[in-house]
Amino acid sequence: MSNPTPLLRVSDVSKRFGGVQAVGGVSLDLAPEEIIGIIGPNGAGKTSFFNLVSGMHIPDSGTVEFDGQDITRMNSTDRARAGIGRTFQIVRPFSGMTVAENVMVPLLVNNAHVSTAHKKSLELLEDLDIHHLADTPTEALTLAQRKRVEVARALATDPKLLLLDEVLAGLNSREVVSVLPFVKRVRDRGVAILMIEHIVSAVMEVSDRMMVLDHGKVIAHGVPESVIKDPKVVEAYLGAE
Repeated sequence: MSNPTPLLRVSDVSKRFGGVQAVGGVSLDLAPEEIIGIIGPNGAGKTSFFNLVSGMHIPDSGTVEFDGQDITRMNSTDRARAGIGRTFQIVRPFSGMTVAENVMVPLLVNNAHVSTAHKKSLELLEDLDIHHLADTPTEALTLAQRKRVEVARALATDPKLLLLDEVLAGLNSREVVSVLPFVKRVRDRGVAILMIEHIVSAVMEVSDRMMVLDHGKVIAHGVPESVIKDPKVVEAYLGAE
């Protein structure tokens, strides 16, 4: 993280849905090859914030800059082409296809030759320790395996920034422990990461910094060890005494 210029700069973004303020004036800088974990209670605005970064929603106010370009009004497809990849809470692999074929789809969209796409898909699956499942139909996968396929598909777009939306949700403790190393490996490939999770200990283990949202606003931001001791964070999770 020697480059001081942020890869992602989100400045005072807000989004309202009817009478609900989903995101209220959130700002964030993310450096290349940095991991920032985003935590907060249910309904805190975490996924809504992700949607503003990925282009699924356009902010009512504020700006989003990525790799030196203002992308505030850019749609999600163009943001993906610019280098923003993401996963989703609910994993939906393409049915009737193998694991390798699922990962090949985004590669072929980027005009790779079929043989090249197949080779690259196998390399991504090996990185995520699921290369042995390459020829397995996605319907036969466990939840943990489907989530790794989701990450592989996102990486197939060759992102500079990866948004991980609860890749640990629904996993048991052993599966959670097995996932954390490949999150770090993704970062070591030169990819910056924003990750939403509810398992605070896991977020602390992999994150350089953490941001806590509550009711659409940032209530704490900094190194993990300080953030989790912040009285506002304790109150948000446990309630006032």
